[in-house]
Amino acid sequence: MLPRPESTRDALRFGVHVEAGGAQVGVLAPAASKVWLCLFADESGAGEVRLPLHGPDAHGRWSGFVPGLAAGQIYGLRADGPHDVALGQRFNPAKLLLDPAARQIVGRFEWRPEHHGYELGTATDRIDRRDNASTMLKARVTAPLPPLRHPPPRIAAHDRVLYEVHAKGFSRRPSALAALAGLPSDLCGSYAALASPASVAHFRRLGVTTLSLLPVHYRLNEPMLPAGLVNHWGYNTLGFFCPDPRLAGDSAAAAHDTAEATRQFRAMVDALHAAGLEVVIDVVFNHTPEGNEWGPTLAFRGLDEAAWYWRAPGADGQAAPANWSACGNTVNIGQPQVGEFVLQALRHWVAEMGVDGFRFDLAAVLGREGTDGAFNSRAAFFERLLADPVLARAVLIAEPWDAGPAGYRVGHFPGRFAEWNDHFRDAARGFWLAAGGTTRQDFAAAFEGSPEVYRDGPLAGRAPTASVNFITAHDGFTLADLTSFSGKHNLANGEDNRDGRDDELCASFGHEGPSTDPAVNEVRRRVRRALLATLMLAAGTPMLLAGDELGHSQQGNNNAWNQDNPLGWLDWAAAQEPGNAGLVDFIGTLAALRREHPALRPGAWPGADDAPQWLNLIDDAPGPLALRLADLLLVFHPRDTDIDWTLPEPPPGRCWRLRLDSAGSASTGHSTDAAPGPLRIAARSLLLLQLAQEASPTP
Repeated sequence: MLPRPESTRDALRFGVHVEAGGAQVGVLAPAASKVWLCLFADESGAGEVRLPLHGPDAHGRWSGFVPGLAAGQIYGLRADGPHDVALGQRFNPAKLLLDPAARQIVGRFEWRPEHHGYELGTATDRIDRRDNASTMLKARVTAPLPPLRHPPPRIAAHDRVLYEVHAKGFSRRPSALAALAGLPSDLCGSYAALASPASVAHFRRLGVTTLSLLPVHYRLNEPMLPAGLVNHWGYNTLGFFCPDPRLAGDSAAAAHDTAEATRQFRAMVDALHAAGLEVVIDVVFNHTPEGNEWGPTLAFRGLDEAAWYWRAPGADGQAAPANWSACGNTVNIGQPQVGEFVLQALRHWVAEMGVDGFRFDLAAVLGREGTDGAFNSRAAFFERLLADPVLARAVLIAEPWDAGPAGYRVGHFPGRFAEWNDHFRDAARGFWLAAGGTTRQDFAAAFEGSPEVYRDGPLAGRAPTASVNFITAHDGFTLADLTSFSGKHNLANGEDNRDGRDDELCASFGHEGPSTDPAVNEVRRRVRRALLATLMLAAGTPMLLAGDELGHSQQGNNNAWNQDNPLGWLDWAAAQEPGNAGLVDFIGTLAALRREHPALRPGAWPGADDAPQWLNLIDDAPGPLALRLADLLLVFHPRDTDIDWTLPEPPPGRCWRLRLDSAGSASTGHSTDAAPGPLRIAARSLLLLQLAQEASPTP
């Protein structure tokens, strides 16, 4: 038996932590009767030595101190205990388990029958006695990491502009090399490329402040993917403390080198911080690759399925992993020690990896607690997260729904959480595409920051910045595709076009897919620019989807999760096509206008004296929809014909100056006085005008 941990605090840490004279070990397995730390000579599983841990304590933890254990040691876990599938007890000491808190992961995973705790193809209570140590992933003990050189930037919530991007897909295409001059070819598609000087220059040109990275945690591919396809997006996490080596360039990916991935990821964060950019990572604490009751035993299930996962009655009435994630299982964050595991993972990524915050995938799972898993805005996990001193400055963004009962929770996340706001997405698309039954009142509310949701909603008094406004995201059409297709085209995914959202608001404008018709392409160009202007000038926190500034298309695929190929990699050459030319600078201009005018980025709701004043808010009004906001006038004209419109009378001695025309027809967008009389407004355009001093007459 190993010595007990040297302090109660050490016993509460998950994973293996090197200290003077050895290492502390902590594992959650409440119902186990035995847990072993298994040391190996190498990743092949040779020379196994099993060291029994102490436990379980009152919290369900097993722990111990291993004298002489040092960085570099390869290890795994085994657990024994009762075997009752109906109760979620699947202990099987023949199965080597990956430490859920592994900092580095070694080996190459393959879906093999022996990774299941039962005899594959039979009932789940038929125990598989084969030892899988030779083929199972293992962990490597790591030394404490040195501090990063550059402190994180301090960006106010109302100044934040998000850029959702895939660390590999951003620079993987060969065309990225030409567009991002100086990018080293051997690091094309890597963390390092994302922080290269050329990439940073691109982000600055766009005016974004914060990169929101798709999942960077160590993930597995699903077992039944068609040949040639992989989980590109990464929403299938197995290692919550370990970066994925497939995002660290070709050499690291081929070698499955998580040590290099860790080094490169930290260097990326350091370089982006030096450039004044924040890094937010997408985290998937709602499910794991162990899937439903027929899935493998890789880590959590073998330690205690009933503790790590929510359970609910299945179709046959028997309890099974609850599928509130739509991925087979649901992590039980309502269990206090599982919640502590999540908090320790978040602290690791902030304190040791340097990230500035998190976007929580299917975040309604975070607030489920009690015997029935009901969502609670004041769940214990939220209280602990919001009070944690290490995470006190972390950006927190929720995808405010899951697939469980009453899982749609927009407006229900507490404290400093911001939320993906699909009200904004649907209102903006519906307004400019003339689809979805969107009214002018719907659009106006979304443009103001959805006050009915955040100011007056379930948790009244939340700021406008709680609304993360987006037109597009990784999940759905790109901007180019939502204006080029009338429906999804997902055959490349291997599911006969059954996957992906069926009712996504989109329009082809008379031709499905790419067109050579100048009239069709001009309409698409105008709608894209109007949508981007709406996004960047609205109250709330804007989020751009990487590639929209280039005109990147996925050929109508609105669920490219398994397309780690040119379809899912940004097409930098598309930026040179006529309909996309100038988009990068156009977005940069919008970002500059947003920075220049506080009224466009309010950190609090306006009072009665400076409340927005809407004109022509009735749907059948003959003129365009318009908004008076401080000294600004925004004009929204989604209809398909040009119109003449008389501007509101300015105060004496002042005039309206046109600052932006999204259609690019009235001016280049800078410092043009509006002529007396009616203003010609192009079809499908957004105008921004500002009050200015009237020029003195020439003597």
